[in-house]
Amino acid sequence: MNQVLIKGARLYGEGDPVDVLVTGGTIAEIGSVSAPDDAEVIEANGQVLLPGFVDLHTHLREPGREDTETIETGSAAAALGGYTAVFAMANTDPVADNSVIVEHVWRRGREVGLVDVHPVGAVTVGLKGERLAELGTMAKSAAGVRVFSDDGHCVHDPLIMRRALEYSTALDVVIAQHAEEPRLTVGAQAHEGEQASRLGYAGWPASAEESIVARDCLLAEHAGARLHVCHVSTSGTADVLRWAKERGTRVSAEVTPHHLLLTDERLATYDPVNKVNPPLRTNADVEKLRAALAEGVIDCVATDHAPHAPQDKDCEWSAARPGMLGLQTALSVVAATMVETGLLDWRGVAKVMSERPAEIAGLPDQGRPLAVGEPANLALVDPGAQWTVRGAELASLAANTPYEGMRLPAVVTATLLRGRVTAREGKIC
Repeated sequence: MNQVLIKGARLYGEGDPVDVLVTGGTIAEIGSVSAPDDAEVIEANGQVLLPGFVDLHTHLREPGREDTETIETGSAAAALGGYTAVFAMANTDPVADNSVIVEHVWRRGREVGLVDVHPVGAVTVGLKGERLAELGTMAKSAAGVRVFSDDGHCVHDPLIMRRALEYSTALDVVIAQHAEEPRLTVGAQAHEGEQASRLGYAGWPASAEESIVARDCLLAEHAGARLHVCHVSTSGTADVLRWAKERGTRVSAEVTPHHLLLTDERLATYDPVNKVNPPLRTNADVEKLRAALAEGVIDCVATDHAPHAPQDKDCEWSAARPGMLGLQTALSVVAATMVETGLLDWRGVAKVMSERPAEIAGLPDQGRPLAVGEPANLALVDPGAQWTVRGAELASLAANTPYEGMRLPAVVTATLLRGRVTAREGKIC
């Protein structure tokens, strides 16, 4: 039976260091533990032990764009970033709008075995927003799809969105919305504001996001359905979410690491690595999003990990594809923006990167407490370490990180999936 002993870890960064013995995929003992003869020993030396992270929003590009990422390389990036479960978005080629494709993604994830890969099913056929996809068939498939999204596209037709929300209640699944009113973003290239005007970019108004979120919160409330808002980027959306939650609407929301750190001032370089959907916003938006995450108005952090081939980024801004890498840098960005600023402690990090996303997606074995008898899905973090981001050195096939050359805090030193070490000291096991 596989055994791992983590010696001298601080659970949630609290209290004195303790030893954690993992046996057969579960936490068997916590305290002062002597190493069994056949156990793999990890010397934590006071590092922070957290439940493994759960990403509700990642793009693994398989099937269709294996030149930019595969389930294997994306899983490796996730494991190195401390993740034990990821949700692969449906905008693949072909689109994951049927049981055949979602089962392929699910099975491929199991074959790789570095993280639990949960396919996200499309809400509409071909992501076209015209008619509902086979939600019931995908939910009842071997993949057991629990989250549906047309991410990359907004389900902009209110009647289609209403039907999706109503149907979701019978299946007990979540509809995740990419909130963007398309008629307000035709030709848009950057956040509508001073920077876009100065640089000559067509503006992307905050109201394009906020109006859809408000509409969908009302539709979800009417249907009694669960709505999840993807990549919240504006202060106004945070206000709408607060209003909806006070009304008792069953709405949850995520924010990306890049929207917690970067602003539209980055656009001054004209570097398409900073192009993302939704766009980078103002410093005031960033401050509001951090506060909303700390307060719980925004529930969790999700990476929106979006790898792109060089030809899709090394071009003029208007032709570049939107998106950024995020799996290996997420923890460090959260540490920089939320922990070092005093907005969250490490237990708070566990909540927004593990516990809440697992609850939202209905994963019973992820985001669990660090306690005897619980599944050993774990991330060990050195909070005092720093590292310099180099896109070429990341596990992803792509290199489009906006943090190139940045010195970031906190390093994931080990990741365990059901008691098996999947990553250690920056290398896949």
